[in-house]
Amino acid sequence: MEKRLAAILISDIVGYTKLMEADTEGTVAAWSEARDNVVEPQVEAANGRLVKFMGDGFLAEFSTVQTALECAIKIQNGVKSNSLKFRMGVHLGDIIDDGKDIYGEGINIAARLEGIAEPEGICISGDVYNQVRNRIPAEYEDIGPQEVKNVAEPIQAYAVRFENMALVGEQHSDAKPADKPSIAVLPFNNM
Repeated sequence: MEKRLAAILISDIVGYTKLMEADTEGTVAAWSEARDNVVEPQVEAANGRLVKFMGDGFLAEFSTVQTALECAIKIQNGVKSNSLKFRMGVHLGDIIDDGKDIYGEGINIAARLEGIAEPEGICISGDVYNQVRNRIPAEYEDIGPQEVKNVAEPIQAYAVRFENMALVGEQHSDAKPADKPSIAVLPFNNM
């Protein structure tokens, strides 16, 4: 067994049981489409490890919180047209890897944060926020310390607002260069 620090991304589908009850085949088809065409390719592209699928969700591990949150944003943007709505939680914590699965309080906290997230939203811990706030140009709404099941201390949580946000290195396909060259003149202090 190996112990290590990892960025954890966990997700589930909002109202999955009700959706399955109303339209089993349609729900399974929508989940399969999201899993095969968005979740798996995005986790792989981010060099993450897709640990497992859990019925209506998944657990993935990343080496950095920036990569984990960027991947979560890309997945959420990638499933916008899907009929299913996902919630996601991202946390940084110690895990134990037995070669087949990962365990630890960090995973439990990520799962609790996911439960706090709004439909189509991402909720991150204060530990994640401290690492990404100046690196990922999203809006972070402080939702305060959260009492979560089976965790002794409250967890500082933030809702991530990322609508229409381009990540570093991405360009919008509809972006057009300016018709005329432009220049900006900025003042500076002579130290």
